[in-house]
Amino acid sequence: MADNSRMTTRRVRSLHTFEAFSNHSYRLLWTANFFAYVSRWMQMTLLGWLVLELTNSPLRVALVGFFGMLPLLMLGMIGGVLADRVNRHRLLIITQVGSFIAALAITALLQTDVVRFWHAYIVIFATGVGWALDMPSRRSVVHDLVGRSGVTNAIALDSVGMHGSRMIGPALAGGLIAIVDVKGGYMVVSALLVVAVALIWAVSLPPQGGRGLASSNVIRNLVEGLRYVRSNNALLGTVLITILMNLLLFPYVQMIPVIAVDVLRIGPGLMGTLLAVEGLGALIGAVIIASKGNIRYHGRYYMGGSMLGLVMVLLFSLSHSYLMSLPILLVLGLGTSGFGTMQATIVMLLAKDEMRGRALGVISLAIGAGPLGALMIGAIASVTDASFAIGVHAVLGIASLSLVALMMPSLRRQIAPDAADPDPEDGVPQSARAVP
Repeated sequence: MADNSRMTTRRVRSLHTFEAFSNHSYRLLWTANFFAYVSRWMQMTLLGWLVLELTNSPLRVALVGFFGMLPLLMLGMIGGVLADRVNRHRLLIITQVGSFIAALAITALLQTDVVRFWHAYIVIFATGVGWALDMPSRRSVVHDLVGRSGVTNAIALDSVGMHGSRMIGPALAGGLIAIVDVKGGYMVVSALLVVAVALIWAVSLPPQGGRGLASSNVIRNLVEGLRYVRSNNALLGTVLITILMNLLLFPYVQMIPVIAVDVLRIGPGLMGTLLAVEGLGALIGAVIIASKGNIRYHGRYYMGGSMLGLVMVLLFSLSHSYLMSLPILLVLGLGTSGFGTMQATIVMLLAKDEMRGRALGVISLAIGAGPLGALMIGAIASVTDASFAIGVHAVLGIASLSLVALMMPSLRRQIAPDAADPDPEDGVPQSARAVP
């Protein structure tokens, strides 16, 4: 009898893990996002290796990350305004087509052997513009499809795809570099983007109640978004931690090609595996979160995962062994899954419907700290070495995150919605539901 009870419990948890997949349009969106995520991680790996081959400069390699993330700093909040005001479905299609055109351009340059290192910056910047403009819409569309009650599970499953792409994308790119060079890798990237566009086209969204965006209202909408986030302590804390993580943790990825060659003495294939291990850890973490039936303290997962990631980055900076680096990055991925899954979830659970896109736009702006982090780590690595630069970032990150955690106690409490927003599944205002 006890065995039957345990089997039933496992079956219920398994069903809850994939609950959002019962929505057909969400399945299409998830698959489209997955192919887009894989293509983005492939491009970061391919272009980082290309620039290293052409220049042998850590700073110029770091600039790939800088130009890839710079559009989020420049346009992230514009993307949030667009998510609240324009047709999100059409926006997703347009930005994916733009990424495909950029991939075709660099493929043509590689095939004709006229590519220069600075071409990598132009291509990754163009791709980053698309991500900056559509990232808030991608998250808002998830809410449109599954409602507030399904957001945690849906975002966790999207994080499964995102982190899975961090495992598959770099590994695939590294293998393709070893077998058919960067040009072959970009042919695969182009094919993946074609599939992503087709899948997004097939997604069916509920009617969007937003108004058309008047150009005269853009500045006002941006200011409203900033004021709204500043007025909510938990939202503000989420934004601050996002800035810290993108400034001080994630730039270590830009140094992986340098670490691979100068410290670990490995080639592109093993380099791709090194990056893939972090993705595997993040994938495992996201699946665990998706399986949780009732998460009460989202902020604790968010802060705890962030701290675990920073500690593992510090240990990675001290490692001179490939075999030691693998488990370190696996645990690092577990930490970043808590950060990445809860980041958007907290915002969507807290924010009012009419402010959700702009609040997510502020998050995109915070992610835009990444380019500054890439410049910092590249500059430090040029003067010292890549391992020391990663270690400095990790120590600063641990100290800063500890301070934010002390100053933002609301993140340690249960997340409660800011408004009585109806759930599309049952029409019951969420504020009318009991908070567990």
